[in-house]
Amino acid sequence: MTIWRPDPTLIRRPAYLSLADQFARAIHDGKLPNGAQLPTHRRLAYELKLSVQTVSRAYDELIRRGLISGEVGRGSFVQTARAEVEPPYLPERPGEVIDLSILKPVCEPMHLERLKQALAWLSESLPSSSGLSFRPNVVFPRHRAIAVDWLKECGLAVSPQNVSLTNGATAAMTVALMSAAPPGSTVATEAIGHHTLVPLSTYLGFHLHGLPIDGDGIVPEALDEACRGADIRAVFVQPSVINPTATLMSEARRTAIAEVARKHDIAIIESDVLGPMVADRPPPIAAIAPERTLYFTTFTKIVVPGLRIGYLVAPDRYAAAVANRHLVSNWMATPMVAEIASKWVADGTAMELVHWQRDALARRHAIVSEVLGNEGFLTHPHALHLWLPLPENRTEDGFVAQARLQGVAIAPGASFRTSDAPWMPAVRISLGSTTEGELRAGLGIIAKLLMGEPEHLLLAI
Repeated sequence: MTIWRPDPTLIRRPAYLSLADQFARAIHDGKLPNGAQLPTHRRLAYELKLSVQTVSRAYDELIRRGLISGEVGRGSFVQTARAEVEPPYLPERPGEVIDLSILKPVCEPMHLERLKQALAWLSESLPSSSGLSFRPNVVFPRHRAIAVDWLKECGLAVSPQNVSLTNGATAAMTVALMSAAPPGSTVATEAIGHHTLVPLSTYLGFHLHGLPIDGDGIVPEALDEACRGADIRAVFVQPSVINPTATLMSEARRTAIAEVARKHDIAIIESDVLGPMVADRPPPIAAIAPERTLYFTTFTKIVVPGLRIGYLVAPDRYAAAVANRHLVSNWMATPMVAEIASKWVADGTAMELVHWQRDALARRHAIVSEVLGNEGFLTHPHALHLWLPLPENRTEDGFVAQARLQGVAIAPGASFRTSDAPWMPAVRISLGSTTEGELRAGLGIIAKLLMGEPEHLLLAI
């Protein structure tokens, strides 16, 4: 049987990415089955008239995508059975654990009571279109008009025709990426960014390029350099406190990012899931560069987790792509949840709960200051979390494991890495995922761990 080989006439710059893409397509199409051995670096370089370094970088890229494995002394082999990425939070909360790992808003019985009241209202007021129609354009015109009012609270003035309702932020993010970054292209993002971007890049077939950040977010010069050296089609940003380091990007930096995007004609995908809860923030990047920014916001982190509805704003150039990709991946948002969201936006309940959340977080940030003092953590008064760099003598895995042994779950910082650049160990600590009493106790355990010397684990978790 003839072994598949890349076609040298199809190789484009950068050559290593083009070569990796050819291998990836051959693996996905079954031309290279699981377990097939790839040519040696030197042999393939000779056949394709490329440098050995270029072939090595292509193989490294395939390893990063989870498509091949390299075995010392044996060679490189197709590996289509991929290991799934572990989430940074506990998928289920076991007993006797203070869970500071999952990012969620503060919730009290009042929130559940509000939802019960809304469901009772819905049972009496559900329009036939929301219960019986398959067509988004029949169900959602009124909801889009109300969404425009909410988006004004977020700092945007948009047309209802540019708004899509989605089942929360994850659906909006996926649709935006599918619309702006075709398979084989590259998406730039923060070097410490959204934890689902790494697996999502594998599932959707785009590359991820982690960019250096400073205290103001992505460094614009790094984005400019990356755009000149790779097929970057979009930059994904979280400029308003929801990023792992809880950074609030300045208006000047937002403008600089928009200018680089215009220079290279790339899309901007802006995650703004905290929306109006972050008071006195600069305008969204979507207000600075509306012609190229796909912007989304949602209610789950600021109103109540069960209200899984988001608003995705797409400029005209991406509107048709967004509509089509949303149809094939979700069809449409859940109409009955959209009814509740629209009612709450219209009658003021949503904004009332946003203000309540802001006040609840103020109390929790006061607990953080009291218990942790000046431990060098990063946060913002309206953030749902803090980012805690670890002392030099601490390993990230060891610190997370020691905290878990003492009954506290926290998120390892490495879960948010999108770059192979040098790494400073850190952890993310959620502030809204439990009661104030448990938060105080959990932070107290973390403070004691920081003061003590590292210990070897003697018990398995």
